[in-house]
Amino acid sequence: MLQEVERWLAARSWTAADRPLERLLAAKAARGTTVSVVLPALDEEATVGAIVAAIRRDLMGQAAPLVDELVVIDSGSTDGTAKAAAAAGARVVHRDDILPRVPPLPGKGEVLWRSLLVTRGDLVCFVDADLIDFDSSFVSGILGPLLTEPDVDFVKATYDRPLGTEPADPATGRTAGQGGRVTELMARPLLNLHWPQLAGFVQPLGGEYAARRTLLERLPFPVGYGVELGLLIDALHTVGLDALAQVDVGVRKHRHQDGQALGRMAASIYRTAQLRLSRGHLIRPSLTQFERENGAFVPRTHPVDTEERPPMCEIQEYRARPAA
Repeated sequence: MLQEVERWLAARSWTAADRPLERLLAAKAARGTTVSVVLPALDEEATVGAIVAAIRRDLMGQAAPLVDELVVIDSGSTDGTAKAAAAAGARVVHRDDILPRVPPLPGKGEVLWRSLLVTRGDLVCFVDADLIDFDSSFVSGILGPLLTEPDVDFVKATYDRPLGTEPADPATGRTAGQGGRVTELMARPLLNLHWPQLAGFVQPLGGEYAARRTLLERLPFPVGYGVELGLLIDALHTVGLDALAQVDVGVRKHRHQDGQALGRMAASIYRTAQLRLSRGHLIRPSLTQFERENGAFVPRTHPVDTEERPPMCEIQEYRARPAA
C-alpha cells in the first residue's frame, strides 16, 4: 500500500504554480467548461468580503474570466455576513430559501449540499469563508487539474496551517504551532487504518476543494463537520484513487476553534467514518464535555452529527432544473 501511495503522490500531487492562469483560461475556453465558486458562511462578516473581492478581482474580470459565478450561502448569520458578501460582489443566497420543502439541518455539509441546487457550473469549488490573507490561487490552484486533466474528478487543496501568528523558523519553514489538530488526532489515523489509499492527502479535512458536478451530485453529504471526510471517502469508492488529486497552495490562515469545539468536530468525523465502515445497528451518539462553573465541573452534552443528505441526483427539484 505504501508503494501505491507513493505512486499516487508522484502522479497526482501538484503545486498551484504548475499551471499558470493563462493555461487554465485556454483549457476552460477550449472545453467550454463553466465554474462555480461557493463560500458557505456563518457569521464571517470580518473575512468574507475580502475573499469575494479577491476572487472577483483576479478571476472574474475580462482579463481572467476563470470563475463564472460566485455564490455565498448564508446559513443563518446574525452579523453582517450577507451584507458584506453582497457589497463585495457575490450573489448571496440564504440556506433556508433553497429546497424549502426539506427543513434545513444545522451544519456545513447541509449548506454545501444545498448549494448544488443554486449553482450551474460544470466544476464546483468550495472555499471556507473564514480565511485570512486570502490569495485567489487557492481557487485557481485546485481548479487547475480539473481543467487540464480529463481523468481527474476531485481535487483537495493542501497547505501549511500555522496555529498562531509566530513567524516561521527560517531553517525548517515551519511555525511554532501547527493547526489541523483534528486532522492529526482523528482523521489521519482513521484514513491510514481503514482507507490507506487516502493516506497521501496532506489536508483531508481542508475546506478548499473542487470537483466535477457529475461526481458531487452522486455523493451523499454528511450535514455537519464530517462532510469533508465523507466526500473524500465516497469519491474514492465512486471514481477511484487516480481520479483524486491535491494541489499545494501555500499557507492557510483562519480562525481557530477552541478545544471543546474541536472535540465535537472529532466526534462527528469519527461518526462519519463509522457509518462508512458499517451501516449496521448504530445508536444515535452524543458527546459529553465539561465546563467549570462556580468551582465545579458541569457536564454539557451535545448530539453528534449523524444525518446525511442523499445524492443530489435523487432530488426531484434538481433533476427538473433546465439544463445548464
